Amino acid sequence: MSRTAVPKANTAAEGGGTPVGTPPADVHRGADTEDREKWWAKLGPGLITGAADDDPSGIATYSQAGAQLGYGVGGTLLFTYPLMVGIQLASARIGRVTGRNLVQAFARFCPRWLVASLVLLLLTANVINLGADLNAMGDAAAMVLHGPGAWYAVGFGVLSLLLQVFLPYERYVRVLKWLTLSLFAYVGVVFAVDVDWPAALRGLLLPSFAWNKENVTTVVAILGTTISPYLFFWQAAQEVEEIRRVPQDQPLRVAPEQARRQLHRLRVDTAVGMGFSNLIAFFMITATAATLHANGHTDIQTTAQAAAALKPVAGDAAFLLFALGIIGTGMLALPVLAGSAADAVASYVHVRRGLDLPLAKARSFYGILAAAMAIGVAISVSGVNPISALYWSAVINAVISVPVMVAVMIAAGSRKVMGEMTLPLKWKLLGWLATAAMAAASLALLVVSIR
Repeated sequence: MSRTAVPKANTAAEGGGTPVGTPPADVHRGADTEDREKWWAKLGPGLITGAADDDPSGIATYSQAGAQLGYGVGGTLLFTYPLMVGIQLASARIGRVTGRNLVQAFARFCPRWLVASLVLLLLTANVINLGADLNAMGDAAAMVLHGPGAWYAVGFGVLSLLLQVFLPYERYVRVLKWLTLSLFAYVGVVFAVDVDWPAALRGLLLPSFAWNKENVTTVVAILGTTISPYLFFWQAAQEVEEIRRVPQDQPLRVAPEQARRQLHRLRVDTAVGMGFSNLIAFFMITATAATLHANGHTDIQTTAQAAAALKPVAGDAAFLLFALGIIGTGMLALPVLAGSAADAVASYVHVRRGLDLPLAKARSFYGILAAAMAIGVAISVSGVNPISALYWSAVINAVISVPVMVAVMIAAGSRKVMGEMTLPLKWKLLGWLATAAMAAASLALLVVSIR
């Protein structure tokens, strides 16, 4: 199968009216019928984005939260779920309506220096996250297979890069969908240990929280790992990739007859993807609360530490599931982190981009992708303290998210960007509420840090 992009008669990137060759309405009615018969066909960018949210950095954050605070922190996930849906839906809608990624959308109303600043923030957060995730994956592999963790980290980085460059996009998306199943390892961990389910449900519905630096930092880290900038950029970019991949699809600004079906698909895909993400996060917090917190292991800050601490408490099965889950989720998250950074940078410098393009037609894009992965690998083997790297990458994401989220919400509500398909009021409210929550969390962290 060729990776060459499917040519389009026109796109929203060039503007204009309905393109020549827009499929007739009966094509879309047939697609509607197929989607009703195969509901899982609606799951794609949103599902992969939600699953990638539970990367090794996220696992470290949830593990520390469960070990440090016990079941009482589970309620933060109910709070973050609608906020995640709101901001991710705004991002995805920008991509599907305009046929542009977020960098291109921001350029419609932001000065170039501001767009450059947002891209730089994303790139900084992503390469730190890449390094932290690779470090955790290497440590997990070393614990299971033995040998130096750094070599495993390098191997995972190279393997992920080769898959992105040489595997046809359509097949690669299927690989990513299958990798989402690795998250069920954490469901298995929960059922391999003794959980106080009444306490877990109380923590979910009635969370307990103490106002101190450690607890505030943990909650900010949870927010930063569930609502991260790379997820906004990735989901919007993948909607653009899907427009290129599917012959009859067009940006909704130039093919409004597709809006009903596509916007419904976006809502289902995003709601399911974010729900799946937070459900797995709940199982991670529950597993570590039931084992580590219950046995006094409250200072767990990395995935490797969490897996090692589980072994004497919960047995070999829980340890192995936890460690293998780190590797599987890492392989899912690496292309999301590197791909979203490469897509943003390539858009800013105006070079051809897209995972659907072969190497010969997008050398600069794949060069940026390789550079991001190489920096991540270098961070992972540089001796940077993994305890700090994993946890603080989530905190960095939380702080960086705020200006990016403001730009996303302005773009989603702008007629200049979206035409007549601006974000509806209820989704605007959720998106701006998510932005306000992230700003408040970052401010709270600043306050407790200087006290």
